[in-house]
Amino acid sequence: MLSRRAFLSSAAAPLLAAPQRPRNVLFIGSDDLNHCLSAYGHPVVRTPNIDRIAANGVRFDRAYCQFPLCSPSRTSFLTGLAPDTTRVYDLKTHFREHLPDVVTLPQLFQKNGYFTARAGKMYHYGNPGQIGTDGLDDPPSWNQKFNPRGIDKDEEPKLTNYTPTRGIGSALCFYSSPARDEQHTDGMVASEIIRLMEENRGRPWFLGAGFYKPHCPYIAPSKYFDMVPLERVKLVPFEEWEMNIAPHWAYFTRPAHWGLNEKQRLEVMRAYYAAILFLDANVGRLLDALKRLKQEQDTTVYFWSDHGYQLGEHGQWMKQTVFEAAAHTPMLIAGAGVKARGKGCPRTVEFLDLYPTAAALAGLSGTPANLHGASLVPLLDNPNAAWDRPAVTQVQRQKVMGYSLRTERYRYSMWSEGKEGEELYDYQADPREVKNLAADAGSAALKAQLRERLLGIVARRRQGSQ
Repeated sequence: MLSRRAFLSSAAAPLLAAPQRPRNVLFIGSDDLNHCLSAYGHPVVRTPNIDRIAANGVRFDRAYCQFPLCSPSRTSFLTGLAPDTTRVYDLKTHFREHLPDVVTLPQLFQKNGYFTARAGKMYHYGNPGQIGTDGLDDPPSWNQKFNPRGIDKDEEPKLTNYTPTRGIGSALCFYSSPARDEQHTDGMVASEIIRLMEENRGRPWFLGAGFYKPHCPYIAPSKYFDMVPLERVKLVPFEEWEMNIAPHWAYFTRPAHWGLNEKQRLEVMRAYYAAILFLDANVGRLLDALKRLKQEQDTTVYFWSDHGYQLGEHGQWMKQTVFEAAAHTPMLIAGAGVKARGKGCPRTVEFLDLYPTAAALAGLSGTPANLHGASLVPLLDNPNAAWDRPAVTQVQRQKVMGYSLRTERYRYSMWSEGKEGEELYDYQADPREVKNLAADAGSAALKAQLRERLLGIVARRRQGSQ
């Protein structure tokens, strides 16, 4: 296990003069988290600390990732550029191979006089295989970095794995750990971020708290498993015919549920929920530290997951689809600079909007002109303000690219620009996405309109423009 003092310095640029009225940024990331949060109305999973963020800011009810896979998603919102510009579609490519001079979000803060540091996973690491390493980190983004390795790594041989042919980083596997919170990797992330808050009180900071949960393997201290009685867990509705609603390429999990029976699925869901409760407890430690250090009023808090997560919708698990459960992501912005408090925002937003929003709220200079998103500051003032920007999510299946456009009511998806199939869902009439209207004659005009809009956005982003 890494010592607390295993704190690494990068080749980051020297600090410049700080802005006159800086706002600290606490940038809290979770890995593979969906909307199983009480802030979003989940009936079983109670997350009082994430609820605290929601009560102090805006909860985005229709926020969508650009690509439902860790590295492409994180690369996209940390550079402010869509995957077709970064050309990161997998877990191996580093964005600086194609964009060597791009200025990342934390790098922009650094250039504006902020101390920037991360603990844990901000850019991509293989989880759990690369825990304790740099993974695909970006040294120019940080003044300091910390790669924790907790007791959960040593507990991996004790896992119950219901998909043993899959690597544990993409398996339905779990373990109820007897170890204390602080001994786990995520507990170490929280401890290090708190230390950084304490040691940098005299200057503006951007701190990335990169939590690894609830990503599998679902290892969490046993008390969090005890908080989720199995009898309270309910399966997601599913019928076998749902595997034929969409084109073949739309599906990641085959066969449905990877063959798990109902009891196994319930146990996996319980373990996933326990991992979320552990995440929430660590978020609470950060918020408590902000309060203790009297920095709540001077800090903007961002909470996000890199994408959504499927727990059996359409027989699918995890991510890598453009169904709603994988593309739809939690996103909360609270604290300094946010006028609306305790409000939900019904507007459709993208994770590409995070970069320009953070830059605008902090009043940074030198914000790149080619960012693909738009500042959400108007929605942080009034969550119901006029807003007419859809969200685009894409996923690659072998050599086939699927693109999906989401408005407040509809989703249109195309595979190989329609040559390999299309999807159209009306969430007002069909919230479960079980009626594909793409071949419906009565929906032809709507489909054509959404398709044209999607093609236009895709073409611009392939060229690197807005």
